[in-house]
Amino acid sequence: MTTGPPPDCPTPITPNSRSPEATSGTRLLTRPLLLRFVGMVGASLSFFLLLSVVPAYAAERGGGGAAGLATGSLMLATVLGELGTPRLVARFGYRLTLIAGLFLLGAPALVLTVSGQTAWIAAVCFVRGLGFALTIVAGGALTASLIPDQRRGEGLALVGVVSGVPSLVALPLGLWLAGRVGYGPVAVSGGVAALATIAFVLGLPDRAERNEQPLGVVRGLRTGALLRPALVFAATATAAGIVVTFLPLAVPSASAGVVAAALFVQTAASTLTRWLAGRHGDRHGSARLVLPGLLLSAAGVLVIAPTANPVAVVAGTAVFGAGFGITQNATLALMYTRVSATSYGTVSALWNLAYDGGMGVGAAGFGITAGLTGYPWAFVLTALLMLGAVAPALRDRRVRVSSEHPPAPGAAPR
Repeated sequence: MTTGPPPDCPTPITPNSRSPEATSGTRLLTRPLLLRFVGMVGASLSFFLLLSVVPAYAAERGGGGAAGLATGSLMLATVLGELGTPRLVARFGYRLTLIAGLFLLGAPALVLTVSGQTAWIAAVCFVRGLGFALTIVAGGALTASLIPDQRRGEGLALVGVVSGVPSLVALPLGLWLAGRVGYGPVAVSGGVAALATIAFVLGLPDRAERNEQPLGVVRGLRTGALLRPALVFAATATAAGIVVTFLPLAVPSASAGVVAAALFVQTAASTLTRWLAGRHGDRHGSARLVLPGLLLSAAGVLVIAPTANPVAVVAGTAVFGAGFGITQNATLALMYTRVSATSYGTVSALWNLAYDGGMGVGAAGFGITAGLTGYPWAFVLTALLMLGAVAPALRDRRVRVSSEHPPAPGAAPR
């Protein structure tokens, strides 16, 4: 039996418990965390090196439908894998789950180009999606357990940089290499990147201490203290999927350089604010950053709406990136503070489901909407829909305040 607050009542975090003196004396970069970073880089390189290459390979052999099936298969498997990974971690531990994930991510890539049949490519993508899910959910939970509680926000920001930089490099590099050396060598490189890091997993801790039963994904979805931050993050992730997918199509073709600059500015702003949000959250708590991050993200999407204006596009993506970075860090750090270490896998799964599901739903819905309204109005509608997440953000604030200041005996419940 646990002695903490009930699931819907987040543990209050006071500024005194996160003072600069408390955070500065705790070592962040330990040997296990550095080993974990190696695995993160390998998985990120493997996944993003082939993310655009595989659809291009499929389209060359089977047309646009094959490309869509390849990506759809990958993302479907990722979502399914994210749902099941916490149970696997609970049964087999971190190390075995991570080894299985890296193997499933890497080995199929080695045989990707054995056949150009659509079914074969989709099957390879499905297996790799399962592997990627295992690595991000089990790896995310393990990483969180390796970060001191007093520096969780800063540590998660550092994790975002370590995993994000390889993706920024690998995504364009994969297509560039495929055009010069062919799909086969790039696929093998992606496979080797994941397989080569398996040896580093052996030096990691195996599982969290079991003082209680871990929270399952289904129960996590019914726990307001976890669901509310996840819904807010899903709203911003929805816009992220839209910006990355449709900005090159929404901006006039004569302004191709503007798109490249805007996407770079978005990523830079997101990385910077994710780090700043982590530092701030360690000292003052992450809960108060969630709503500002959401509002800033929605404002950025609204500024992007006049897509024929280069200044608006670049400024809007900068503002959106800043809000997205804040929301990324604040929601994840907040969710980790509300569970014990045995349930970190569930938090990792829920947060990644919000990320992947939000991006997928956003891209699909925006495509339909833009066909009816045009891109500018579709961006306006997206910003307005994002404001729907203000409700769970405000509800979370009220619950947090009531948990810190419970009503007097006999008072009416709030």
